Amino acid sequence: MSPSRALVIGAGIGGLTAAAALGDRGWSVTVLERAERLEPVGAGIAMAPNALRALDVIGAGDAVRALRTWSGRGGLRSPSGRWLVPTTGDRTADRFGAPVVLLARSTLVDLLRDRLPRTVELRTGTAAALTRPGTRGRPATVTTAHGEILHADLVVAADGIHSPVRRALFPAHPGPRYAGFTTWRFLAEAPAERVEPHETWGRGRIWGTQTLPDGRVYAYAAAVLPAGLRSRDGERAALLRLFGGWHRPLPQLIAAVPEEAVLRNDVHHMLRPLPALHAGRVALLGDAAHAMTPSMGQGGNQAVEDAVVLAQLADPAGPVPDALAAYTRQRLPRTAQVVRRSARASRMTTLTSAPACALRDLSLSAVGRLAPGLALRALAGIADWCPPPRTYAARTQSPVRH
Repeated sequence: MSPSRALVIGAGIGGLTAAAALGDRGWSVTVLERAERLEPVGAGIAMAPNALRALDVIGAGDAVRALRTWSGRGGLRSPSGRWLVPTTGDRTADRFGAPVVLLARSTLVDLLRDRLPRTVELRTGTAAALTRPGTRGRPATVTTAHGEILHADLVVAADGIHSPVRRALFPAHPGPRYAGFTTWRFLAEAPAERVEPHETWGRGRIWGTQTLPDGRVYAYAAAVLPAGLRSRDGERAALLRLFGGWHRPLPQLIAAVPEEAVLRNDVHHMLRPLPALHAGRVALLGDAAHAMTPSMGQGGNQAVEDAVVLAQLADPAGPVPDALAAYTRQRLPRTAQVVRRSARASRMTTLTSAPACALRDLSLSAVGRLAPGLALRALAGIADWCPPPRTYAARTQSPVRH
């Protein structure tokens, strides 16, 4: 076994970032992806300032920043269309030192794949299972669905919210639980009228519309519903029932989108943190480690943070168990806090009581008029995160390899 071999299970945003960062540090990396092709789950994603600074570590931050489209007006609206908390993309950039960039998940995956060093092998159509987590003196072992047995000094489990690796490492942990609401997402051609980026909050329902760099619109919605439901007449019909009476251009976007383009998913999160983000020679990252609600848009951002911190700590010539213990110490408190804050934010957006919603909207409107910058405090301590300085130093001395 090569002393610097790493296996990454899962080629999502976190897995690809980890592969690029570990490759830049000198690891020989193999990425094992179950799907036959890299077709990311989901439609769009918001990369916040903290994730952009993390992406700088692998030389991808500026490429994402160049795709920024939101600098003008946007904010929070009521179902009638009234602006509750107007803001601008520039205000966010000024507050946190970098913008929020909205882009298609497929665009980000392509960009990360292009940043993989030559030492990274990407194998699609290769389901894999952890068979032995390894110890200080023995490698970890992974078995593929083809019967291949692979040994590695480090295994990175980026295998998603229902992670088999997490269940194998921590079988007593309850795992993700239903957060009380379901979501819909789709990409659509932009309507003729101008679309200002916004979220709209109603009673137990929210809607978001964002314009992407390629001119399409990313729309997402959520509603408080029992878990496991599906609409008998299709998800587009369900969206029209829930949001068809809200302000323009919501009904027009829903009416124009093909049924097959609408994705529906129940939301699960892990309010109870794992006891550690590692075991043996295996590290968990992203949703596998700390699934959270999308209410603060931090799921993918935290996965990117995980990846660059893990790569900084995991010296290919050093003791991996010690590096993974340091990874847990650095990442577990922060990610547990982000999970909790996301859960609190989701409670605000899923209120169903009419008086509670009226009070919420009145408070938000007052904040929008009297202290518009106050709304950005929700991201304080999250969006202003920076990678440790040593990571930046290492990256500037090691240019991206193609």
